[in-house]
Amino acid sequence: TMDYERNKALLLELQRAAGTGNDRCADCGDPDPEWASYKLGIFICLNCSGIHRNLPEISRVKSIRLDFWESNLIEFMRNHGNLWAKTKFEAKVPPYYYIPKSRDCMVLRQQWIRAKYERGEFLDTQDPCQDPCSAGSREGCLWKLGTGRRQFQKRQFLLSAREGVMKYYSKDSKGPKAVISIETLNAMFQVEKIGHSHGLQITYITDGQTRNLFVYHESGKEIVDWFNAIRAARYHYLKTTFPNVPEPELIPRITRNFAKEGYMEKTGPKQKEAFKVRWFCLDSQERNLIYFKNPLDVCAQGQVFIGRRDEGYEVRDDLPQKVWAKKKKPVITLVTPVREFVFICDSDWKQREWMDALNRVITQL
Repeated sequence: TMDYERNKALLLELQRAAGTGNDRCADCGDPDPEWASYKLGIFICLNCSGIHRNLPEISRVKSIRLDFWESNLIEFMRNHGNLWAKTKFEAKVPPYYYIPKSRDCMVLRQQWIRAKYERGEFLDTQDPCQDPCSAGSREGCLWKLGTGRRQFQKRQFLLSAREGVMKYYSKDSKGPKAVISIETLNAMFQVEKIGHSHGLQITYITDGQTRNLFVYHESGKEIVDWFNAIRAARYHYLKTTFPNVPEPELIPRITRNFAKEGYMEKTGPKQKEAFKVRWFCLDSQERNLIYFKNPLDVCAQGQVFIGRRDEGYEVRDDLPQKVWAKKKKPVITLVTPVREFVFICDSDWKQREWMDALNRVITQL
């Protein structure tokens, strides 16, 4: 019992020790990790410990508060730790590689952990980091959701950073079904929306209109490799197009998630038309509020550009004069220099969330 209490106190001391990096999960950065891998010598959060548990050849985990820790394991943890592991296992992470956070989906976190410890992809002994041009080139099959949104079909995809395009082909097509410029290409994991744990949404702009592709692959490694290949191609494009922009500013622009998504009702330009339910996606980087009839539609029905407050944009929680809504539900009026857009939300908290998200775009530089 004395050993148990003494070792627990030593371990908690180690977890809080300054300059060790142990106060945040070694894999996702979550604060105050409560678990540790005594095979790797790192402190990790509960979620990441579940992934480590499935890699028994590489990692063995214990709770730092609930399990008994032998003295030799405490010594091992003292000689290693998160900063040591970061230096070793993340020595050569390419700048375009997406490093997941705790809020990211399981497949991203899983493959990050496997890439580091199981495959040793970022060890110092590996070849120098691939140049983004070759890393941004990939060919293979992905399952793509058909336009009727009923089923996924196997399609051949080709990504070329050198040519600056992504293409895909159907089984019998002679030429590509779409040629997508890397300039407007974006990718984000959308597990719930697509209904697959490896679901990836690819967006791009053609003829001024936002379009979607919804894809997945059975292999977690394969879909994450595709995601990072798209990021490598985008990184190459951004570095080439904006050579003077510092790297910390470029990295967040490689790919992005929508700032907010969900259903609202909207009326037409005369503000006398019936309110219709639409699926809205807020892209804060491009300052666009895009809307679709259904979440899994290929083509957007329209989009609203959101400028800055000093340019005449604002968000209000009331109706414009002479506009009448049948339902007594919370409303949002988005004021732009051209016209006022009126939306109805399902609840007060949804109205508040949308208003906060829209205001963040209006106030960003």
